[in-house]
Amino acid sequence: MIDILTRVANALMAALRIAAGAMLIASVGINFANIVGRYIFSVSIPWAEEAMLFLMIGSVFLGAAPVGWLGRHIRMDIAVSVLPPSARKIFELFADLVTIATCVMLVIFAWPMLTMFAELDQRSETANIPLVIPQAVVPLGLMLMALLIAVRLIALGTRHDATISAREIEH
Repeated sequence: MIDILTRVANALMAALRIAAGAMLIASVGINFANIVGRYIFSVSIPWAEEAMLFLMIGSVFLGAAPVGWLGRHIRMDIAVSVLPPSARKIFELFADLVTIATCVMLVIFAWPMLTMFAELDQRSETANIPLVIPQAVVPLGLMLMALLIAVRLIALGTRHDATISAREIEH
């Protein structure tokens, strides 16, 4: 069961990394096209700024889930790192549980806003993108982060980046 969870988590992380990377590449491509258009042809792409912003938000929040799996998200762990191993495990477990709870609460709080955006069919000004799409990426990324942290706790315990090597995660 744990082996299956780990394989599913690795597949999900690979998909999220590809999606985040594709969003970054698309953002750079739009920016490059906008620069060429502006300085060579004196015409800029009106929707470029919005699209690049939404792509960057998507890249960050979809990329947050693999970061959570590795335990490399921002943590105030200077005091925890000097504790004895048994106490450190307890605090790391507590920190992971608080992170999961925070992510879940943010997803719950975001839901009414997402339904409002969908019901009102609100769209961005120049790109005419339904705002529910970029807004939904934030809770989606947080939910996936909470899920992957929970799977890591089940599969690997409280081990963090100091003990989880990138090669170990990839296999």
